[in-house]
Amino acid sequence: MNTQNILFSNHQGEQLAARLELPIDTHPKAFALFAHCFTCNKNLSAVKNISRALARQGFGVMRFDFTGLGESEGDFADTNFSSNIQDLISATKYLEENYQAPSLLVGHSLGGAAVIRVAYQLKSVKAVATIGAPFDPDHVTHLLSDSYEKINVTGLATVNIGGRPFTIKKQFLEDIGNHKQNNQIAQIGKALLMLHSPQDRIVSIDHAAHIYQSARHPKSFVSLDGADHLLTNKNDSRYVGQVIASWSQRYIDWPQKENLNVGKDVTIRLQSKDQFTTDIQVRHHALISDEPAIAGGNDYGPNPYEYLSASIGACTAMTLHMYARRKKWPLDSVKINVEHFKDYPRDQQACYEGNPAKIDHFHKEIRITGELSDEQHSRLLEIADRCPVHRTLQSPVEIKSTVYQK
Repeated sequence: MNTQNILFSNHQGEQLAARLELPIDTHPKAFALFAHCFTCNKNLSAVKNISRALARQGFGVMRFDFTGLGESEGDFADTNFSSNIQDLISATKYLEENYQAPSLLVGHSLGGAAVIRVAYQLKSVKAVATIGAPFDPDHVTHLLSDSYEKINVTGLATVNIGGRPFTIKKQFLEDIGNHKQNNQIAQIGKALLMLHSPQDRIVSIDHAAHIYQSARHPKSFVSLDGADHLLTNKNDSRYVGQVIASWSQRYIDWPQKENLNVGKDVTIRLQSKDQFTTDIQVRHHALISDEPAIAGGNDYGPNPYEYLSASIGACTAMTLHMYARRKKWPLDSVKINVEHFKDYPRDQQACYEGNPAKIDHFHKEIRITGELSDEQHSRLLEIADRCPVHRTLQSPVEIKSTVYQK
């Protein structure tokens, strides 16, 4: 996965740490912003799994630590629900200025309440997805039940949440009590997806029902049956990412990839804005070729010589399989490693000998498994050098180009 580390400033000038998940084989088609749960951070396994599932579907996903959490600067004791909203706005501004404004907001638990609260302010946002979100932010006060009175009397207390100590101040309770979500949910003005587990012991599924009843269409609900609140089972978090990716494409401006008009066997298209990234259409198969980053490319796919090596290897494997099947030999599997290189010392020696041709070398390392006799094994190695692509490269080849101009 293509992951970048990012630092951006919040409204107080403090540096917040983020990671940007990008698709590995294409430019992002849209961007999403992820808000983690109360006292969690961007590196929670569920957050990473959901972000990466979205990236695999073409999203660029920014996940960050709220002020005072994870790798971000600031004192958690001085934060509150309002500061979380400001952090989300700062993160949105960073994306807009450096990449593209987010079309999708995703929030887990209290982060879900935060994205609902901030969504109406962000014109770029078309869809909002919440995971195990409370109907009202002050639901988190149940985590402070043993210290609630002490916080109100003394102004602060150290609370153990998830096995870690956090200082909670009275201002946090006062702030979170001022954020009632009923009207906010009704006025969100975005497509809303709620994902919630019936077995959630931290935020009961009743909260999802209240959110759904308060929200206007378009709204959707997906049950995460069997999942816990933190989605500790990686299959649950990956499923959540896949569902959000599929659902959100109905509402955001998702560019559809144009199929190339295949008039011949293979059609190629390269646009200058994409540097070396090249679209390839072979019948109904879409491929990508590129150059590695060190050569100035995006590294979204194999380079042309790597495709040529793959062609030699694939043709060799198919030829061996076809020959063994015709002979009814017990060939189980074929594994081929192909190395392409240029031998400059040999080329130079050939030049001295009056042959100036440069030679490309392809080395095939073939491993065959099956209950084969020594004679059968030797015969298959002979056949390996007779595959059609191998023969084509060793035969005279004519290449003709015709250029059309509009």
